[in-house]
Amino acid sequence: MSIAPSMLDETTLANAVAALCEKEPRFASVVQRHGIPSLRRGPEGLEGLLLIVTEQFLSLAAARAIWLRVEARLQPLTPNTVIQCADDELLALGLSRAKVKSFKGIAEAFANNTIDTQTLRQRSDDDARKSLLALPGIGPWSADIYLLSSLLRPDAWPVGDLALQAAAQNLFRLRERPTSVCMTKLGHALRPHRAVAARLLWSHYRDLKSLPQAP
Repeated sequence: MSIAPSMLDETTLANAVAALCEKEPRFASVVQRHGIPSLRRGPEGLEGLLLIVTEQFLSLAAARAIWLRVEARLQPLTPNTVIQCADDELLALGLSRAKVKSFKGIAEAFANNTIDTQTLRQRSDDDARKSLLALPGIGPWSADIYLLSSLLRPDAWPVGDLALQAAAQNLFRLRERPTSVCMTKLGHALRPHRAVAARLLWSHYRDLKSLPQAP
């Protein structure tokens, strides 16, 4: 019998924060200032992926505004609802043509059972990531964010996230914003808690930008 992949919860999150603070004292300063970060679990399946696609290349505020319109239009949010919605309607909601194409392709994958929520939940990080990357419009960042937020995998590490890179540059006093390659190297020492390290870095980023902490 296969063992289901581990998922973060409030207890394992707190334990991971303690381990990271012991390993890297600069994380302790983030916790002292803002406390333990929120799990911030995102929705799974079709909804989760469409939300992540909406967020690509946009600020949090802009993505939120578009998603609220998308969510209202596509009720009930099912593969068929997405497929049957005219491209022009989706464009009018604020989606780019590339994102409309991705919406339709992902919806079709769920409609024909090429991918499904339960199977993704049961797969290892590597296998789930490969399945996600096969979907139209889902690149490494989107796949990693799904693993981190929707599946609550404890070691997901979205190296291409610009906010994560900016926070790492500031917190670790780096000369330049680290590239994805550099972030991969930085992450080696943070295993097996990289998803929690990401949450701490996002907390630090919000502080740098004078943004409210995530609930």
